[in-house]
Amino acid sequence: MIEDKNQQRTPLSELGEFKLIEHLTKHLDIKLKSTVKGIGDDAAVIDIKEKNIVVTTDLLVENVHFDLSYMPIKHLGYKAIVVNLSDVYAMNAQATQVTVSIAVSNRFPLEALEELYAGIETAAKVYNVDVVGGDTTSSTTGLIISVTAIGEVEQNDVVYRNGAKPNDLLVVSGDLGAAYMGLQVLEREKEVFKVNPNNQPDLDAYTYIIERQLKPEARKDIVSLLKDLEVKPTSMIDISDGLSSEIIHLCTQSNVGCDLYENKIPLDPQVISTCEEFKIDSTTIALNGGEDYELLMTVPQEDFPKIKANPNLSIIGFITEESRGMHLVTRGESRIPIIAKGWNALND
Repeated sequence: MIEDKNQQRTPLSELGEFKLIEHLTKHLDIKLKSTVKGIGDDAAVIDIKEKNIVVTTDLLVENVHFDLSYMPIKHLGYKAIVVNLSDVYAMNAQATQVTVSIAVSNRFPLEALEELYAGIETAAKVYNVDVVGGDTTSSTTGLIISVTAIGEVEQNDVVYRNGAKPNDLLVVSGDLGAAYMGLQVLEREKEVFKVNPNNQPDLDAYTYIIERQLKPEARKDIVSLLKDLEVKPTSMIDISDGLSSEIIHLCTQSNVGCDLYENKIPLDPQVISTCEEFKIDSTTIALNGGEDYELLMTVPQEDFPKIKANPNLSIIGFITEESRGMHLVTRGESRIPIIAKGWNALND
């Protein structure tokens, strides 16, 4: 972590756990009616009325999920919230509350954690969620962040991974591969910096893909869009580990196959040009890159007129019978079996 030697550093030991929590959370206001009680008691109290509640948890570990040599710690706080909210939106639900727990080593001063919580607070405001609790403890291995997100959805609106049917359209929001290519640029510049610390990188040509890596956004807007279009997907999942992995999840749990068309995969021009620079195939990156946090869904054929012209959605294939398997149909009309080569946190 690059530090300013002149920056004030307040050791966490000066505060202790309870004063630290109080200090870091004092600006986190309660906004939602469903939050009856937030931080400050033994547990949060949430009033969910007759809706279904959805709950998801993610863990972010330093040097596994993030590298503080190029990840600003405020961005990390923002990203930690966003990646969890994405799972809520993948259930066709609206996120309402989060809890945030951190384990932190003594190399982090109070000021670093203030920055982390500033990012958390910003994400909570942008996505209109309440931070209602969490925990802090010490760590011997750097920084670990655990976020639990809670959301609500009408019982008839919840969407699972296992509802895809043959002839459904395979649809994705946004564009793919940008976060992975942003990571490649950052890793390259990190190595250059190691050799020449005085070298200042010129990243103007990579602004979009770097932002997709350092400050991703969850697709809350797609959940609202689908409701406005009166479209309920038959299955849905967020793209955290790569398009191929997520397609396999949907198809396996739904007992179906699919045809994914290479020429329909949405790619930003910056992804294409950066792939050319790195001499990497852009389709491979879209399939296996991960961390896009777009929504992959299957939509009934009869809803095609509702979504066909929408700039936020791309129809990239269709669902087939399970016996036909899962295939990428290339630009040359070849059929290649889809295999999962996405990012795996359990690999060395």
